[in-house]
Amino acid sequence: MQDKQLSTEELIAQDVGARLPAGAMGGIITLLALAWSLFQLWIASPLPFMLGFGVLNDTETRSIHLTFALLLAFLVFPAFRTSPRDRVPFSDIALALIAAGAASYLFVMYQALAQRPGNLTTADLVTACIGIPLLLEAARRALGPALAVIAIVFLTYSLAGPWMPGLLAHRGVSFTALANHQWITTEGVFGIALGVSTSFVFLFVLFGALLERAGAGHYFIQLAFSLLGHLRGGPAKAAVVASGLTGLISGSSIANVVTTGTFTIPMMKRVGFSKEKAGAVEVASSVNGQIMPPVMGAAAFLMVEYVGIPYVEIIKHAFLPAAISYIALLYIVHLEALKLGMQPIGNYQPKPWLHRLTGFAFGAALISGLSMAVYYGLGWLKPALGDYALPGIGLLLAIAYLGLLKIAASNDPLPAEDPDKPLEELPNTRTVLLSGLHFLLPVVVLVWCLMVERLSPGLSAFWGTVMLVIILLTQRPLLNWLRQDGKHNYGTVADGVVDLREGLVAGARNMIGIGIATATAGVIVGAVSQTGVGLVLADLVEMLSMGNLLLMLLLTALLSLILGMGLPTTANYIVVSSLLAPVVVTLGQQNGLIVPLIAVHLFVFYFGIMADVTPPVGLASFAAAAVSKGDPIKTGITAFYYSLRTAALPFLFIFNTDLLLIDVDFAHGVLIFIVATIAMLIFAAATQGHFLVKSRWYESVLLLLVAFTLFRPGFWMDRLHDPYRVTPPAELAKTLGEVEAESTLRLRLLGEDAVGKPRQFTLLVPVPEGATGEERLANLGLTLYEQDGKTLIDSVAFGSPAAAMGLEFDQEILAVKAPTDRWRKELMWIPGFLLFGAIIWLQRRRVVVSAS
Repeated sequence: MQDKQLSTEELIAQDVGARLPAGAMGGIITLLALAWSLFQLWIASPLPFMLGFGVLNDTETRSIHLTFALLLAFLVFPAFRTSPRDRVPFSDIALALIAAGAASYLFVMYQALAQRPGNLTTADLVTACIGIPLLLEAARRALGPALAVIAIVFLTYSLAGPWMPGLLAHRGVSFTALANHQWITTEGVFGIALGVSTSFVFLFVLFGALLERAGAGHYFIQLAFSLLGHLRGGPAKAAVVASGLTGLISGSSIANVVTTGTFTIPMMKRVGFSKEKAGAVEVASSVNGQIMPPVMGAAAFLMVEYVGIPYVEIIKHAFLPAAISYIALLYIVHLEALKLGMQPIGNYQPKPWLHRLTGFAFGAALISGLSMAVYYGLGWLKPALGDYALPGIGLLLAIAYLGLLKIAASNDPLPAEDPDKPLEELPNTRTVLLSGLHFLLPVVVLVWCLMVERLSPGLSAFWGTVMLVIILLTQRPLLNWLRQDGKHNYGTVADGVVDLREGLVAGARNMIGIGIATATAGVIVGAVSQTGVGLVLADLVEMLSMGNLLLMLLLTALLSLILGMGLPTTANYIVVSSLLAPVVVTLGQQNGLIVPLIAVHLFVFYFGIMADVTPPVGLASFAAAAVSKGDPIKTGITAFYYSLRTAALPFLFIFNTDLLLIDVDFAHGVLIFIVATIAMLIFAAATQGHFLVKSRWYESVLLLLVAFTLFRPGFWMDRLHDPYRVTPPAELAKTLGEVEAESTLRLRLLGEDAVGKPRQFTLLVPVPEGATGEERLANLGLTLYEQDGKTLIDSVAFGSPAAAMGLEFDQEILAVKAPTDRWRKELMWIPGFLLFGAIIWLQRRRVVVSAS
């Protein structure tokens, strides 16, 4: 188990150019990484508050977090390609200590700084002048030059405002004000992004590293291979599922590629996939791990702060696109296997469809039944136990853990991964499944804390990690004790301690790049807030897109992809979302389309994760190519081609927010999931040029049309029947009285933006309760008046629904749109499915002809 993990560490280090020095310095790096992980567990736990010791505020924890990140960055990442990899030069040690001193300044001097806000001393200025350049140097080493260069551009822009050309000009920022804003306050480097890295991201990365170290990664791979290995292109399908399962608990594309890819890529090559296609399948499935709840990529935790909604809501919105994206990738792999004429492994005879469906339904019913029993059982138990609920639930967990270990001990342990082993037989699914069910307990604890207890993401990850630490330390001796025949030696407590130590160190090493990225991206966010460049960019983008929302989205996607060539996904998300997310929402309002903020942030997030795929700097593609021995650029291009479905989804959920399960009930959500999955499979068949047989060009076009119709039926229904009727603004009270309560009106308004420029925008106005239209208008908190044939807002009651929506005095109401009775947009699915049936008929004819 250890050898596998250490080789994985070496592969990750090789891919990101990190050092793995031996001797005393190697020990120091290990101790620092260990200390960082223990510090993060300490601040996430309730212990500081229970003991009244070590309670730190957000600013202090961010300072210590960045201190560790900078210290390790200079020790682990060499300055140049020619720099030694087996030792750390004295100059790097000196830089590490100076950078750590600058980062810890906010922690050491916190009391003094709090008493003189904005009043910089010489020491403050010197610290900022040392800290910012060293942070940029650490970013260059750990992440490449792109992020550091962009940060320098924004710093230069802050200082050189008065000398900028017309549209970009601003009054400028003094050197002292820049240093204060970026390093001494929490607006720049020590801002929200670093705060999220400190509070949430580290613990989830650590959770994934510990779960992998416990053996869950190997378990997921073997389980996926036993389930799907017998199918056409089975190893590739197993790679997709294994990466999806690993993606549940890992937010890193590169770690996912290296963990699952070292086993799956050689297997794929052996059944007939080329080096590049084998690597591309692994990359496409591993990158999707970042969009797979419950543990998404680091950027998903930033959304909690930027969008202002709980993490559990983000999980809900992200689930459907992630699930259908994975199902579509499985289908793409199946089509590739068909095109290559692959056959199932061994003498496997496929089960009848009825048998398969019955088995699936039974499994789904069993899982649902168990979930309901746990949910309602604990729901009854907690009030019954009162103050003893926590020990009681802990005892139940211990009993469940021992029971699952007993089941695991009754089966042979999983064999070590051997990609060179002949593919003559597959592991038995039942044996594999039962041998590692205890690995699911930490995931269950994490999801329970997030979804049911509604604890913060940080505290949820802490309790999941506590469960993992218990498993790491006890699973080996307990398995030896429970397996009474003595045939297998699982190891001792000492082996568990080594696993725990290596997991804590791996988690911290994986966090160095993320910590540096969030801090450096803070420089860009700080410059945006200090100079107001966001408003300038809004005007610029609006001018380039000519007010067209679709063109605006294409520009946003293009910017994400271009930045993604050099930025890691987290930094890419921070930069693009802070610059363009508000612009997309505003432009949507001006176009009469209400775009939820979460939809825009997920749009940016999806294109941000493509950063790990896109050549020429897709790090996940390089990692896969290192394993497959293929060409990294070809691997990246093929992976990008496979990832087209991930690129199409964001455009679809911007225009059809049902896909994000926004304002959708359970039954409708299930229907949308089924239809959207079918639509995505049809889209995949169209882009691959192969369905039942090789598609003709017009069949691919028709398949795309069917997919679009199923994804966005409202587009065609709006052409047939306008969903709204326009009423005069002066009759707003009358219109409010005519529509049903809790329905929605659309108001087209003319007002001013933040700098006083006129702008038109659309607002959704929920209709409140009330006997008459006038009463409903009063309940909204609105008073209107007429002047020169215009309807204007006279007053907005403080704290009213109208005030919360952003309605203000003197805004002009240009139009009122009330919902009309019309056919449901889902009826457009019928012609879509009829057209799909016609394509099936055409292709089946060719299948019959070729067979005869």
